[in-house]
Amino acid sequence: MARLPFASSFFFFFREPLCLSPFVLFYGRLLTNSQNPSSQSCPHRLSWPESLCCAFMLNDASEDVKEETTLLSQTAVKSGNPSQISKELKEIVFVIQSQRNSFHLKKAEELKQNILNQAADFGKEMPAILLIHQMNNEGAWTILPLMHEFSVTYSRNSSWIFFCEEDTRIHIIKLLKTLGRYDKSKELFLGKALHDDESTIIHHYAFAENPTVFKFPDFAAGWALSIPLVKKLAKRLKNEPLKSDFTIDLKYEIALYIWEKGNGPHLTPVPEFCTEDLDSPNAALCATTFLHLLPFCGDPVKKMDIFVAVKTCKKFHGDRIPIVKQTWEGEATLIEYYSDFAESSIPTVDLGVPNTERGHCGKTFAILERFLNRPAATPWLVVVDDDTLISISRLQKLLSCYEPSEPVILGERYGYGLGSGGYSYITGGGGMVFSREAIRRLFASKCRCYSNDAPDDMVIGMCFSGLGIPVTHSPLFHQARPMDYSKDYLSHQVPISFHKHWNVDPVKVYFQWLSPNVRELQDGNRHLREDL
Repeated sequence: MARLPFASSFFFFFREPLCLSPFVLFYGRLLTNSQNPSSQSCPHRLSWPESLCCAFMLNDASEDVKEETTLLSQTAVKSGNPSQISKELKEIVFVIQSQRNSFHLKKAEELKQNILNQAADFGKEMPAILLIHQMNNEGAWTILPLMHEFSVTYSRNSSWIFFCEEDTRIHIIKLLKTLGRYDKSKELFLGKALHDDESTIIHHYAFAENPTVFKFPDFAAGWALSIPLVKKLAKRLKNEPLKSDFTIDLKYEIALYIWEKGNGPHLTPVPEFCTEDLDSPNAALCATTFLHLLPFCGDPVKKMDIFVAVKTCKKFHGDRIPIVKQTWEGEATLIEYYSDFAESSIPTVDLGVPNTERGHCGKTFAILERFLNRPAATPWLVVVDDDTLISISRLQKLLSCYEPSEPVILGERYGYGLGSGGYSYITGGGGMVFSREAIRRLFASKCRCYSNDAPDDMVIGMCFSGLGIPVTHSPLFHQARPMDYSKDYLSHQVPISFHKHWNVDPVKVYFQWLSPNVRELQDGNRHLREDL
């Protein structure tokens, strides 16, 4: 984008005051932190002065990216032979942990192009860049099933497999310098180290005596495996297939598998693998950074376009439903409570499905069918438990990035039996988000519960897997409580949901972590929490 010609003669005198507008502060930060600012545009909702300021910020950001890339190139040329740098880059296989959904696919492609653009400054030979969603394997996102392919394809000419998320930002010269400090001939597992502060259910209460002792990588910062370790893992997986049926917290489970009860390497913490925000003063030292913003692609989805279904039963009407009403119910315009007993004071809807102690598949499918048959064709359905805490206002922003005309099933992704032809599913406690199109295809398929007490989230995952429709993962949905996650992990998130009231004050959790506030708009939706 070229510099706007009237900048100095017209806009100079009132540019700064206008740029302090909360809308411009938010949108400007969102756009300028993009992988490719020059491909972005300012939202239509801004006034013309705000739009003008936003255009200037976007133009400046595009120029800054060009200057930064040029500076990196010049620094690299001064410190080493460009052809040598190109050769070293060829030793890294970049693996982007991408997804098939159109929004995520676009972000992954932008990151891939960004890496290629940086590499192009040092020669014509490009590094290998793989997108996980393009690998013909239902369980590819769990990484370990890919070790054999990595070993066969890349062990001869590569030294490292470097994994990253689609919002990870990579400075390839700094990355080369960082990896160069480590002995690539050894079995090495590199990353930004996370640890549990207390034993947690999502990690099966492992290392209960001292949960801080076990380190696992923060995928957002990027992480790397040396080729000797990849070969070892491939050989082990060939001889001993994965034993665990469930994939719950992938980053932890990969570290546990690699550690092999002390027979394999621990995670080596790498200070240059960072989740610092792009504008953090500490980011200058980092080979990787991470975007801290809530995904937001334009106007938030209207509340009238989101129908919220709360699953409950008579025994929880008195203790759980009042918590919902005290916290997040007011954020929802369309909301119904589905129970085994009609109580007008709430009110609840009796679906005619008997309550079950677990599973609730019959109830959930009745909710999906009722939604599909509503006179108003509401685009989105959110199904939550009565002990789910959720931010509808943040969900409105997040859903602006998804197309309701596509079959979307969104939430926290788990896996079942993925080492042997299983399926992925959205775990129910953190909330399951469905586009109307997804539900339409589900009911057109005739796939149904095999019993009323079958696990609803797993059956739904199995059905969509059979239809060839992938579930879409967002780490902003949480199946457990804030205290069940690493503080460092949550520090770079803008969470959408948490689950469970056990041993916590759920009202306090909601207002500390999820309640909408003015600061979110003014600070570009950065979520800073110093304690749990």
